[in-house]
Amino acid sequence: MRLLSPFGPKIASLKLSKNSIRKINIEVDKIISKKSLLKKLDYSNKLVGQVKQEFQLPRSFIKKNLQKTLYKVVKDYIFRSIGKEISKVKIKNFWVVRQFNDEYNPIHFHDGHISGVGYLMIPKFISKNKKNTRTDGSIDFINGSKMLLSESIFNHQPKVGDMILFPHYLMHTAYPFKTKGERRSFSFNLEIDKKVANVFSK
Repeated sequence: MRLLSPFGPKIASLKLSKNSIRKINIEVDKIISKKSLLKKLDYSNKLVGQVKQEFQLPRSFIKKNLQKTLYKVVKDYIFRSIGKEISKVKIKNFWVVRQFNDEYNPIHFHDGHISGVGYLMIPKFISKNKKNTRTDGSIDFINGSKMLLSESIFNHQPKVGDMILFPHYLMHTAYPFKTKGERRSFSFNLEIDKKVANVFSK
């Protein structure tokens, strides 16, 4: 895990194992192949993404394949950020985002205490555009205003296996891209000990 502090809120950047990526992608492909299951797990009405599909992963799959890893990395993230131990990590929600050409996710924030995003598929040449900027298909985290010696935007160009942890209130956006292929990611929100999450508690 690499701890980043480009502005106030700390962000954690880490890598998922190839085995975890494979398992999640197999589960996602299974869901999208069954219309009835996809309809049951649809999560798009809860989210702001202007994308093809957004659906939850089954709780049973998360518990078996992801829960242990998430608990471990979030506890490490909190301790390395503020030096406090936590005893509670509750997964509030966990969903998959399938983004294609010209789709995007507008600026938004999450609920819970800690949020995360991970990347399962990235199209080739995703960042190429007319002006040779590298924002296409990337994610921006936004906090405060740009001032002397103070950045307000942290840009991450995703690669398969990347996972980022951040406080739920941190504004962020996923840019559209102009190429064929699927940008597949997952997002989640977690709750931790209220005494740790509430910085004003004594």
